[in-house]
Amino acid sequence: MIYVKKYINNEIIRKYLFPIFLGIFITSLVIFSSSNLIAAKFGMMLWANSIVPSIFPFFVATELISNTQFPYLLGRIFNSFMKPLFNIEGEGAFALVFGILCGYPMGAKIACNFRKQHILSKAECERLLSFTNNSGPMFILGTVGITMYGNSTIGILLLIVHILSCFIVGFIFRFWKKNENCYDNYFIKKKQSKSYKNINVSNLGEVLSSSISSSISSIMMIGGFVIIFSVIISIFKSSKLLNLFTFIISPIFKFINIPTSFVAPILTGFLEITNGISLITSISIKKLSINIILTSFLLGLGGFSVFLQVLSIVSKTDLSIKPYIYGKLLHSIISAFLSFWLLKLFPFFNFNL
Repeated sequence: MIYVKKYINNEIIRKYLFPIFLGIFITSLVIFSSSNLIAAKFGMMLWANSIVPSIFPFFVATELISNTQFPYLLGRIFNSFMKPLFNIEGEGAFALVFGILCGYPMGAKIACNFRKQHILSKAECERLLSFTNNSGPMFILGTVGITMYGNSTIGILLLIVHILSCFIVGFIFRFWKKNENCYDNYFIKKKQSKSYKNINVSNLGEVLSSSISSSISSIMMIGGFVIIFSVIISIFKSSKLLNLFTFIISPIFKFINIPTSFVAPILTGFLEITNGISLITSISIKKLSINIILTSFLLGLGGFSVFLQVLSIVSKTDLSIKPYIYGKLLHSIISAFLSFWLLKLFPFFNFNL
């Protein structure tokens, strides 16, 4: 009986709910076309001016290096570090390092590639999903710190907190499916030895071309999400839905002593991180530390746009998306908590906490 009800509910959602939402979305595109056009242009400029220059070179470099023996060599070096802390074989260090260096969604992409190539077990790849998909240093230091805040110190603080939180989440998730690490090590290592290419003069052009094509695909996907979510945010504003949600949630912000002017930026950040942080940094209040803590929270969360990017990658494997969701929620909470205490313990930051 319960199964029948669940099946009926899923059928209703699949047949009616999504088409209704898509119909409303298309209608809204027409009704609010003038504001949507401005939002789409803004999203495209944000992607072209901030995101592409900061992460595209890293995407290409990561694709190139993943076609060498480097992940395996890195694994041998970091096995004594990765196994005790995160309960993951040393090769996972490649996803951790480049997930931090390149930003969303590189960590998830590497974790899924490891699963497809049988380099790590399913449980290990799911643990990687929980903490290796992060905001990159170029985005945090350059886009957020220097461009949005106009303060490199804030960028450094946010980056330190972001990485520390990432490690804490990874340690917590070492217990994820801890009894499911039983797999054929010989099979894994045998498959692994066939997964890497030796780049030389004869195949350098082919590998470089393949790496650029894959990176362009990833960067275009990110751009598409940024633009479409910029339009969605514009529709929420034009239809006054954002004002309605702001009115509903404002009492919670008042209760925790956070100015209600941050409600709309936080809601925006839940949808798309870059737009949300941009709005947060534009709010001028005496206690700049509140801006920093909320920015740190959103950097850890990633937003619904990033979630859909990761889901599009994970759905092509047998990995569960749950550890990613739980990991991002934990990352955001820990990041906000660490930011608060660092600002409170080290008054030389002088951000008026």
